[in-house]
Amino acid sequence: MRSCFLLLLALGALRAPAQVATGVPLPAAAPAAAPLSREHFIAALARDLAGHFNLDGDLQLELLRPWLAPARAAGKWTVAITEFPSVPSASMLVRCRVLADESVVSDTTLVLRAAHWRDAWVTRAPLTTGAIFDPAQLEARRVDLFRERDAVPATVGDRSYIFSRTVPAGRLLTWRDIARRPLVKKGQVVEVSAADGLLLVTLKGLAMENGAHGDTVTVRNPESQKNFAAVVIDENRVQVRF
Repeated sequence: MRSCFLLLLALGALRAPAQVATGVPLPAAAPAAAPLSREHFIAALARDLAGHFNLDGDLQLELLRPWLAPARAAGKWTVAITEFPSVPSASMLVRCRVLADESVVSDTTLVLRAAHWRDAWVTRAPLTTGAIFDPAQLEARRVDLFRERDAVPATVGDRSYIFSRTVPAGRLLTWRDIARRPLVKKGQVVEVSAADGLLLVTLKGLAMENGAHGDTVTVRNPESQKNFAAVVIDENRVQVRF
């Protein structure tokens, strides 16, 4: 019997009992110390700026002074902007703090050259004044919005907009080229609603000015000839809000 047992053990049919785990987790290995790279530094600045100014798209930064890495290594580097410019632009002055393993290494003022790349609308064909916004007449092109500040991003635009002036083909669309489509027009009769608790009152009024969705316009009661303010809620419909 003993010889049979030894033979099975030698062939691997039987194995020594496994050690039982104690349930005590092993301590996590500390990150290896490394110098702060230029790429890590610039990427951290870009994240801070994009988050602070709520910038969509791709923010690219360039240091205008030579990069000098801190003369030490650390397991954890933290780069944070402590003073932001008033507005984002192609040239920005920022103040940032660098920490190595939670210890302050430097407080530095930097001059940055920046580009904010994002898709913007370019016209495929000539556009006429008053035409309803139609993305099929446009195409997206990548532009630097810090240099083309008036460009309309390709995420903007639906039937609530119209073209406010004639625009030739092949031109970058700007905010001056579009306007909110008026749902209420001056001189038109509109439906006016007013609610007070469960009481709902409706009447007809005369719009005294144009207004897009959400705009506050002046409306005249044709019976009393008194003017009042109302909010545009739909096509030829306004609401008095208390």
